[in-house]
Amino acid sequence: MTTPGRNEPQTLKDAHHVAAATRPLPGASLVTWLKWRRANAKMYHALSDVDRFHHHEIRYWVSHEDNEAEALAEKIKAQKTDSDGTGPRLESGGN
Repeated sequence: MTTPGRNEPQTLKDAHHVAAATRPLPGASLVTWLKWRRANAKMYHALSDVDRFHHHEIRYWVSHEDNEAEALAEKIKAQKTDSDGTGPRLESGGN
């Protein structure tokens, strides 16, 4: 069983507060959002063994943040390919 450090969230509610407090501002770069999503996934993963009452819900949040991070990584990769002129051009829009 993993025990988080002194300043790490101990409950799902605590984790949600941390995620909300560290959320990037609208218009932040995709790389900033990617880092935030990965940090959230790591935080929720560590918490899943601590807050056993919410274990399954926390595992959902781990999966959700991992999926969002994967989508952002693919979007960043596509934009890099586009800027190199080696791939199709993407229309802007959305997060």
